[in-house]
Amino acid sequence: MTKICTLIFILLSIPGITLFAQQEDYQVGVNPNSLRQSQGAFYDYSDPNTINIKVAVWGYVKFPGRYILSAKSDVKDLISYAGGVNDDAYLDELRIYRVNSDSTQSLLELNYNDLWWGESLNKNLNLQRLQAGDVLIVPGRNRLYWENYLGIILSTLGFFISLATLIITASK
Repeated sequence: MTKICTLIFILLSIPGITLFAQQEDYQVGVNPNSLRQSQGAFYDYSDPNTINIKVAVWGYVKFPGRYILSAKSDVKDLISYAGGVNDDAYLDELRIYRVNSDSTQSLLELNYNDLWWGESLNKNLNLQRLQAGDVLIVPGRNRLYWENYLGIILSTLGFFISLATLIITASK
C-alpha cells in the first residue's frame, strides 16, 4: 500500500514541477516579443523613434556583447547598458576601435577613471559619441586582494606541512 501511495504521489507531482518551471521563463504581463535581451550576448536597447546603431563592447564589463542603441548614445551609456565595469577594469585605458567612412581604421583612447572612481570630475572629460560599428574595449586584469594572497600562502604552507609529515612518517 505504501509503495502504491508513493508511486501515485510521484506521478501527480511531476506535471506540477514541469509546469512551475516553465512559468518562470517570462514575467506575468510581459509580452515575450518585447524582452530586451535575446540569446547569444545580443542586447536590443533600440529606440523606435530615433536612428539606431549597432555597436559592441568587449572586456571587463558585466554583459559584454553586441548592442543596438540610439545614435545619440555615448560611451558611458554603453557601459551602463552593459551592466557597468568590473572592479578589475582599467578605465584610464578605454579604447574604441572604429572603421571610418573612408574605410580607414582608427583607435580612440579614452580615460574615464575620474568619471567612475574619482572624487572630483575632470573638466576635460571627453564623453565620446558612438558611431555605427564601433567596438568599445574595456581592458583590465584580475587583481589579487589580501584574501587571495592569504589563500596562496595557506595552500603552500599546507603542502609543505603534508610533505614534512610524509617524510617523518616514511623515516620511522
